[in-house]
Amino acid sequence: MAKTDFPHLKNTVYLVDDHPLVRDWLARLINEETDLEVCGGTDKVDEAILEIQRLKPNLIIVDISLRGKSGLELIRFLKDQNPEELILVLSTHDEAVYARRALKAGARGYVNKRETKEKVILGIRRLLSGGMYISEALAESLAMDSSPNKNPDWAGDVNLLSDRELEVFRLLAAGRETSEIAKDLSVSLKTVQSYCARIKEKLSLRNATELLQAATRWFDAQNSS
Repeated sequence: MAKTDFPHLKNTVYLVDDHPLVRDWLARLINEETDLEVCGGTDKVDEAILEIQRLKPNLIIVDISLRGKSGLELIRFLKDQNPEELILVLSTHDEAVYARRALKAGARGYVNKRETKEKVILGIRRLLSGGMYISEALAESLAMDSSPNKNPDWAGDVNLLSDRELEVFRLLAAGRETSEIAKDLSVSLKTVQSYCARIKEKLSLRNATELLQAATRWFDAQNSS
């Protein structure tokens, strides 16, 4: 529950991001507000779960890419433990794909790291006041999704991928080798290869070359929009 009824108390925020510089920047930004205070932060999912249970912050800021696990997995776990948890995603990943998944997982808002610091604070305050926060562009896109005249395109096939498959797909587009992806995600090489096989099946791709080409086209399309 937000502490708006008690002006002398600050709303606490916990930070989960795999970049220490980002956590430091966020902490300075948030602590400048008279009614907000960062109570902790980490880049590790397991540590985040324990500290969130102990500190009981009013709001949690989560990045999509974390060490070993996806931020989406963390969001689902936290919401399973406490359906009232307020979670704001702050990420560099494309809003058009990841914001939908974050909201479905249980997040109440999504802010791209390219946005201004004012938007970050606005997102925090919107959630604490009981609302949600997404960009105008995403709101329009979600409205279009419900239109019966919306034509599907190739990019829509990506929505068939699971969260972990999408993470592998994104890392392939970023030029990571399967062995590097295995290390990034703290899984075996065989597991990554299984993900790749399922991605090829879902996207009707015949081989590794087509998989890499599809990942690259998708990545380029997201970053040119």
